[in-house]
Amino acid sequence: MSTEVTPAFTQGLPKAELHLHIEGTLEPELKLKLAKRNHVDIGQSSIEDVRATYQYDDLASFLAVYYPAMNVLQHEQDFYDLAFDYLKRAAKNHIRHVEIFFDPQAHTSRGIAFETVINGLYRATVDARALNIDATLIMCFLRDFSKESARKTLEEALPYKDKFVGIGLDSDEHNNPPLKFARQYEDAAAAGLHLTAHCDIDQKDSIEHIRQALEIMGVERLDHGTNIVEDPDLVDFVANHNIGMTSCPLSNAFVSPEMKGKEVLELLAKDVKVSIHSDDPAYFGGYISDNYYAIADKFNLTKDQVVRLAKNSFETSWISDEAKALYLAEIDDYVAAN
Repeated sequence: MSTEVTPAFTQGLPKAELHLHIEGTLEPELKLKLAKRNHVDIGQSSIEDVRATYQYDDLASFLAVYYPAMNVLQHEQDFYDLAFDYLKRAAKNHIRHVEIFFDPQAHTSRGIAFETVINGLYRATVDARALNIDATLIMCFLRDFSKESARKTLEEALPYKDKFVGIGLDSDEHNNPPLKFARQYEDAAAAGLHLTAHCDIDQKDSIEHIRQALEIMGVERLDHGTNIVEDPDLVDFVANHNIGMTSCPLSNAFVSPEMKGKEVLELLAKDVKVSIHSDDPAYFGGYISDNYYAIADKFNLTKDQVVRLAKNSFETSWISDEAKALYLAEIDDYVAAN
């Protein structure tokens, strides 16, 4: 148990969130509200009914719950409500900057227009300024969809390039390596978009997928990816190139009893820019401050280590150097007062 770090300290600490799936913030209350508003029969009528469906112990069983829940998202206002509900929680967690993942193919594949999705989400990011949050969007490709689907999605998205800052890659990694989407990443980079990709923990080909993402796809961040500690050369690569790594302790805990905390500490010790985030907080039982405290408490992190994790989140974000300096100064001021 950490004696230095308290829940109050982690909550008040200024931080950036870089690994947050907006569809993963769909709380039971909002799901029920949207189901009623849009006349969608979800087979659940209470918060307890919704939570009873949360039965998963690996990525595939989680996705089997995750994707059907999105059927309640039908209109631009639904996406706005989803995002702004999250942003209000983000403000309470003292998130100052957030880069929000969204999965357009999960919606366009069921007949929802791309513009409906991005316009609702973007409008919420604009309104986040009133909450003292700088919010941007990252469009993810679903890796279990075809590369042709990814090509069409990028083509459809580029006219809205002023509303998102980068691309990511998520969903079922089995037999869906990063290299499958090399052309789409090349095209996105040529369009001036930032690049990140999920390399989920303990996959069949984790190290090869990490290598592809780093050395071939040219990602600027690696989401999850803690299996990298198995390859010292790749650890040196991310450290030497200042490539960020985003770890999500509470979601990791569903598939790994140690929440990959030892790996996070090892990466910190090797000066890798690893940081802490909440992934799909409505499903995994905690928002970003809960994730900070969970790993600090279980692995007895010092206050300096927790502060380093927070600074890493800003240093590996896709904001200007001037903005980074301001946020890092906020952290220093907070630590001096606490």
